Amino acid sequence: MDDPDVRPLFPRPLRPRELVALDLPVALGYAFVLVVDSPAVHHPVAWALIAAMTLPLAVRRRWPLTVFCVVAVASVAAMALGVTREPLAAAAYALYPVALTTRRRRWEPTAAIGALTVGALLLAAFGGVAGEPEVRRIVETVVLGSLALGGAWTIGRAVRERRAYAAHRAEQAAERAVTEERLRIAREMHDVVSHTLSLIGVKAGVAAHVADRRPEEALEALRVIESTSRQALTEMRHLLGVLRTAPGEVTGALSPAPGLAALPDIAERAAAAGVRVDLDVRVTDGGLPPALELAVHRIVQEAVTNVVRHAAPAACRVSVHDEGERVRVEVTDDGPGRRVLPPGPPGDGVAGHGVIGHGLIGMRERVTAHGGEFAAGPLPGGGFRVLARLPLEREGT
Repeated sequence: MDDPDVRPLFPRPLRPRELVALDLPVALGYAFVLVVDSPAVHHPVAWALIAAMTLPLAVRRRWPLTVFCVVAVASVAAMALGVTREPLAAAAYALYPVALTTRRRRWEPTAAIGALTVGALLLAAFGGVAGEPEVRRIVETVVLGSLALGGAWTIGRAVRERRAYAAHRAEQAAERAVTEERLRIAREMHDVVSHTLSLIGVKAGVAAHVADRRPEEALEALRVIESTSRQALTEMRHLLGVLRTAPGEVTGALSPAPGLAALPDIAERAAAAGVRVDLDVRVTDGGLPPALELAVHRIVQEAVTNVVRHAAPAACRVSVHDEGERVRVEVTDDGPGRRVLPPGPPGDGVAGHGVIGHGLIGMRERVTAHGGEFAAGPLPGGGFRVLARLPLEREGT
């Protein structure tokens, strides 16, 4: 991909008339040089040939191949008639946009042209031609003309290949960014929906179970369902607001991303579902970066949701410790040790337990995105543990 520190010469692509305005001074200036240098400047044919060699260069970017053919024929005719001693420089100037814009054929010997151009350059620099002056002049004209045309073609093809490569890299980067954004949105959607629907499902089961014998508990469960569903709708609206926001647009309707300050809310909702959560948060006064706070919040939210879904009623302990160079997030519970686990690499404490589940996959993806370590598995004495270590980059480190 192009160097981000390199700024383009023009802030936007030039229009066709602006391109003509750039090439027109070159065409007129070179025509003036040929007129002054021409030995047959007073002959009308000389004026016509010089005009045909130079003036079409002003529109070389509009009709590259046509302009090159006209300029090349006029240049060869001018040299044959002795009008100019110009070694096909105008034709080379017209050939460059042809090499830059035309599609490359499979049989095209661009590498051979480049090699011959280098040979012509070495011959022109170090070689000598013996013989009559007229013969030497013809040979020198052919060598210099080959050097000019071959150099223009090789450089044009090289620039075309570089632009195609840069465009391909940019397309790959755009596709990768879209994929990463889709995965991020999928994780956010999963965290919001999974957490709230798990609580709603648990409380709905409680309400259905005690509705006949203890209607007051059923009423309390319905209140929890109502508040949880309202909060889920609010978070979903915020997430949809982000999706509907145009790139670069900022809207005041979006709320800050949840962080460590929202962990007590997770504990409170889990307690309503029968899981007692003990929070132990030890973070320095400077706090954590916003992106890292969001990752910690989502990891704790998903881990506690798994406890509610698979182990309630249970006791759960959540610890978030700032260890200087990294943040340690650990969630343990005393419920049944079996969980729905994703497959993982050997030795990570995850592989081989249960079947694939999106919750732990999402936690692992979040930790991996921050360059951290993730492990999850049953504890020897019963219960389950989720452990994440996230690198912490503070200002100045």
